[in-house]
Amino acid sequence: MAQDTVRVRIAPSPTGPMHVGTARTALFNWLFARKNKGVFLLRIEDTDKERSKKEHEGTILRGLEWLGLNYDEEIVRQSERGKTYQAYIRKLLESGNAFYCSHSKEELTKEKEEQTAKHEAPRHKCNFQFSIFNFQTTPKPHGIIRFKNPGGKIKFNDLVRGEIEFDAELLGDFSVAKDENTPLYNFAAVVDDFEMKVSHVIRGEDHLSNTPKQILMQRSLALPQPEYAHLSMILGSDKSKLSKRHGATAFFSYKEMGYLPDAMFNFLALLGWAPDDNKEIMTREEITEKFSLDAAQKSGAIFNIEKLDWMNGEYIRKMPLTELTKLCVPYFTDYGLRITDYDSDWLKKIVALEQPRLKKLSDIAESTRFFFQEKLDYDPQLLRWKDMNDNEIRESLGRLEKLLDEIPQEHYTKEKLGEIIMPKAEEWGRVGVKIDRGRTLWPLRVALTGLKASPGPFEVAEILGKKTCLTRLREAQYFSPTEFSIIN
Repeated sequence: MAQDTVRVRIAPSPTGPMHVGTARTALFNWLFARKNKGVFLLRIEDTDKERSKKEHEGTILRGLEWLGLNYDEEIVRQSERGKTYQAYIRKLLESGNAFYCSHSKEELTKEKEEQTAKHEAPRHKCNFQFSIFNFQTTPKPHGIIRFKNPGGKIKFNDLVRGEIEFDAELLGDFSVAKDENTPLYNFAAVVDDFEMKVSHVIRGEDHLSNTPKQILMQRSLALPQPEYAHLSMILGSDKSKLSKRHGATAFFSYKEMGYLPDAMFNFLALLGWAPDDNKEIMTREEITEKFSLDAAQKSGAIFNIEKLDWMNGEYIRKMPLTELTKLCVPYFTDYGLRITDYDSDWLKKIVALEQPRLKKLSDIAESTRFFFQEKLDYDPQLLRWKDMNDNEIRESLGRLEKLLDEIPQEHYTKEKLGEIIMPKAEEWGRVGVKIDRGRTLWPLRVALTGLKASPGPFEVAEILGKKTCLTRLREAQYFSPTEFSIIN
């Protein structure tokens, strides 16, 4: 299509929640438009009245907004364009390029079974003479409307895959509409792409088989042909098509799980594309500047959730603490933790403690719950370090309680606590010629957090404060003796 302005579109169907594939396709279209100072359009393909739902359209709009993919013109909804499609369907019928097919469902099924038995591609080819349909003089027949396939070869240059050729004969006389008022996907897409002045159709490779049908209809209607680019499929870790069993979920759920939009934008951009320098962590501006369909890969792109977690963690660590704390608050409250002062320095200290370790925001509540609990509930066997017996555990906790009680509250900082406790841990941990500080530090950390894995005891003690630390050390000493597992 020869036109100066790049115009691209994303055209989801609101028959279910927005998924990763749609989001990636939307992102590539958006990047192509912004890189080329073009226009990014949104079309809702809602002609399937039974399955299309407003709530699904809502998830699409929220997903695009969360990802930051702003569209440039009014939304086009196919359900509002019936008269436009009717006019083009009539044009096909009147020109003889389409016809009403009177074959029954049983006849079509038999034909398909015979083709399958012969190992042929299923297709329907009418074997009677076509006549040009005249709406003024010809009674309106019944049956689905099919395109009269002229056959021949169809060649086009795909911007990702290079030159592609199809044998049109293998497509048969394919259907274009259920009736004059109900267009099917390929026909409606052709009409809308022309009416919306779409210059480039960038979509997943699962649409590649639709392209020759659309080109045939464009030719029959004397419409310009847009440029096509078919993106690689998104695959699971086992290199099969991404599905729920790979952990795939509705796209907007990634927001609810605590992934950041900038991280998801970055991650999706690298699903099927890579910059020349192979840089992975990039700003939106960098990605837009470097983006090119020439670098889009033909092979499948692996959706690696571990890489997404890593990338999201990198973005979390770069985030200002005040902003990160604000984003974490809903996850605290959803977890049932009572927070009365969302902007307190105390809450910021808790978030700062976990910021270096967070992979997604939803992890924050589980890993920091001990800060909000009045009384910890944990298996006392966690208190044992290596081969310490019950009396040694209580002795260690008792010494710690006495030591921490002597430290004034103003000295409850991780630095000062470390200066005071570490020498004692070395003194108390001397076993023969060896020094094992874990005999002091491990019971201390478990008594304060109730967890096997947690931040360091000095950082935790600073946030908990003197009173809570002493209470937890005292409570830990009164757990009933038990047969503990050895922790290495």
